[in-house]
Amino acid sequence: MKINNPSLISKRIGFISSGLAAVMLFSGCAGNPPTAEMALAKASVINATAAGGTEFAPLPLRAAMDKMEGAEQAMGSQNYPVARDLAEEANVDAQLAAATSRTVKTQKAVNQLQQDNTVLRQEIDRKAQ
Repeated sequence: MKINNPSLISKRIGFISSGLAAVMLFSGCAGNPPTAEMALAKASVINATAAGGTEFAPLPLRAAMDKMEGAEQAMGSQNYPVARDLAEEANVDAQLAAATSRTVKTQKAVNQLQQDNTVLRQEIDRKAQ
């Protein structure tokens, strides 16, 4: 088959080049330890714990900790793709735990302020009578 259309040839070359670049990128990532992902996940777990995750979001925090442990085991056995995936999942779970904790704490503060306002309104009404 003869291809005489130069734009079609350049499109095919671009497509093949993109595919080769992707293969090279992914194969290169497979051999590198995911140290940045591990550090980020650990920091996120610490942040979630400090935000009150053990009290206000125990399930996502536990999931993050379990995945972090799995990532550390995968790192130990040099299974870097699995370690990377688990570290990224642990990071997301820990961020969810931190956000949930902050939301619950904020809601509790709002509820307390509403109760305080009710008491103040009652006191104002009582003095106005």
